[in-house]
Amino acid sequence: MAGPPIPYRRVNRLHMYVGTLSFDLLLGDVHSLKEKRSVVRPIVAELQRKYAVSAAEVDHMDLHRRAVVGLAMVSGDAGHLRDVLDRCERLVAGRPEVELLSVRRRFHGEDDD
Repeated sequence: MAGPPIPYRRVNRLHMYVGTLSFDLLLGDVHSLKEKRSVVRPIVAELQRKYAVSAAEVDHMDLHRRAVVGLAMVSGDAGHLRDVLDRCERLVAGRPEVELLSVRRRFHGEDDD
């Protein structure tokens, strides 16, 4: 026996955007991996604390004067995501103890395949 018909339900499309940044850094007066950690860790921690992003050192772990820091963020608002990524980039670029060699930005929207 069939029950009552299911009423038509409108499906709302959810929007999700993912942004990533990777910073290639040259560290200043650093002579050991221990000194490197003392420079990189505070940058990663500040990005996480101030902007609620996922961040970590992701490359050049064995070199004491180079580091690549990567971060990612998910948002339902593309404008907010771009604003946070811009702020993160300014924060890292403004750190006097590192030289920002390059930045790679990726933005993935719902329409990407």
